[in-house]
Amino acid sequence: MPQPVPTVTPPPPPLAVAPPATPLPTLSDAQARQLAKLIAADEVKQGLRVGTPPDLSTRDHAALVRTALDHARAVRTGRLMPEDFQKDWGIRPRAYDPLPAFADAVARDRLDAWIASLPPPYVGYDTLVEGLERYRVIAAAGGWPMLTGTVNYGERGAAVARLRERLAVEDPQVARTGDRFDDGLLEAVRRAQRRYGLNPAGQVGAQTLAALNVPVERRIRQIMANMERWRWLPPELDPRRVQVNIAAAVLTVFDGDTPTMSMKSVTGRPGNETPMLISRINSIVINPPWNVPTSIATKELWPKERASPGYLKRNGFRVIDNGDGSKRLQQSSEKSALGRFKFDFPNDFAVYLHDTPAQSGFSRFDRLSSHGCVRLEKPAELAKLLMRTTPDWQPPQIDAAVDAGKTVRAKMADPVSVYLLYWTAFANQKGEVGFREDPYTWDARLASLVERRSATQALAAK
Repeated sequence: MPQPVPTVTPPPPPLAVAPPATPLPTLSDAQARQLAKLIAADEVKQGLRVGTPPDLSTRDHAALVRTALDHARAVRTGRLMPEDFQKDWGIRPRAYDPLPAFADAVARDRLDAWIASLPPPYVGYDTLVEGLERYRVIAAAGGWPMLTGTVNYGERGAAVARLRERLAVEDPQVARTGDRFDDGLLEAVRRAQRRYGLNPAGQVGAQTLAALNVPVERRIRQIMANMERWRWLPPELDPRRVQVNIAAAVLTVFDGDTPTMSMKSVTGRPGNETPMLISRINSIVINPPWNVPTSIATKELWPKERASPGYLKRNGFRVIDNGDGSKRLQQSSEKSALGRFKFDFPNDFAVYLHDTPAQSGFSRFDRLSSHGCVRLEKPAELAKLLMRTTPDWQPPQIDAAVDAGKTVRAKMADPVSVYLLYWTAFANQKGEVGFREDPYTWDARLASLVERRSATQALAAK
């Protein structure tokens, strides 16, 4: 009788083995000395601290390796820790592991090239690095004189000479000597006003004096804060994008590095800050109604109705029962505060770009007065530009939909990235730095966080 064939259980498949982690490299004595000098210089260059960096020459090799990896993360993706971010700082840096590139640099003895490769790959960041160095030189030379009174075109005297001296510190085109407010000085005042986002009328009034009297040390910290924000951005910005500078209240459309459209905007007032975020515009609502946020209805609209019964009806609002005992307000598209266009993009803050019937706000230089959304000076032009690749929504169809008055959601064939950013310091390739006010007081807090984290990490890496 044949014997039964035994059943053989096949062995389990081998467990997937994770590739070995990159081992920490071993430094030579020469590399340790070089690395200590490179990091110390780069901490200051990259705006990670205000004062003199710690002396790293006495650290052992293992501590220097830890310091190098920490420095790389700080320069590439920012110094802040996750718990340091405010909720409305809605941009978070991506994870970054510097070890493989660092180990390769040690193996090939290319530490200087590795340090040079760390900063974010943006011209806007590079120009701020140069601007920071320039303002540090100004600070080391004693800064600039404080101005105490207004002066006018055509005047002469010590106040004019002091104004000229102050402007010459930042503007190499200004002759440092002379006590007459002549045409050359008038143009210098206008250039300064443009750099500060002020009305370039050439009159040295209270706003201009306030901007000129900001101490150089504060300008340095402002540059440092903006450099940190650059480090939060992804490795590449989408070539086709809409970018809003919240602090300057300006929207710019880019195709690569080339701006193709720019317009004034109105952004959130302090207390109703427009958040920093990155998203994608997927659709445009034509003739949108306004679904009023509960906070605005409670604080502003219901009190107006109580003070003047019938206010809501006169202004196109209807009361909607939510079914749970609460009510909400919606303003009809005919009278909507959103105007004729609403640009939708997903985000956690319920903000969007939109038109507005109130065009007078765009004539002001200080345009931070919204509840957090971004109002646009030229929304129809923006809609037609963004829809240029959507066959069903070419300019004639957009105009017809607006004229029809009905609410329509126009889906874009090619969604466009949108970046809401907070730039209060930015430089051109000549090293000239433009500044804006810090309306949300985010700069001082961010610069302090960067310095504090740098000091803490320096101790931890020992």
